[in-house]
Amino acid sequence: MKDLPNGIYKYKPYMHELVKVAEGDKRSELSIAALEQDWVKAGAAVIVLSAAYERVTIKYGERGKRYVHMEIGHAAQNAYLQAVSLNLGTVVVGAFDDSKVKRVMSMSDKEQPLCIMPIGRI
Repeated sequence: MKDLPNGIYKYKPYMHELVKVAEGDKRSELSIAALEQDWVKAGAAVIVLSAAYERVTIKYGERGKRYVHMEIGHAAQNAYLQAVSLNLGTVVVGAFDDSKVKRVMSMSDKEQPLCIMPIGRI
């Protein structure tokens, strides 16, 4: 999407749309939550992959958590592949303060951040 206004957007897969949940550029705050890793602040865009474990564990029990982690890995790999095809760079960031990321990203109590992927020019 070109000219997407700054903000936090949540992807709604059933409707295949982005919904704005917060206004403004939150990359600096997210960088602080990610233990002050500069590439989080410097990314042209930042993807935060998260999960609501209850949605999966209701059907699959505790094994559902493994499925969540596999799917997060697949989603991250797809982001890497898309970035490369657009001559962009990305990296998976796993070092962050969960509660701070949840606050910055306006996540519900049931949602858990799993990784951060800043995306930008190489």
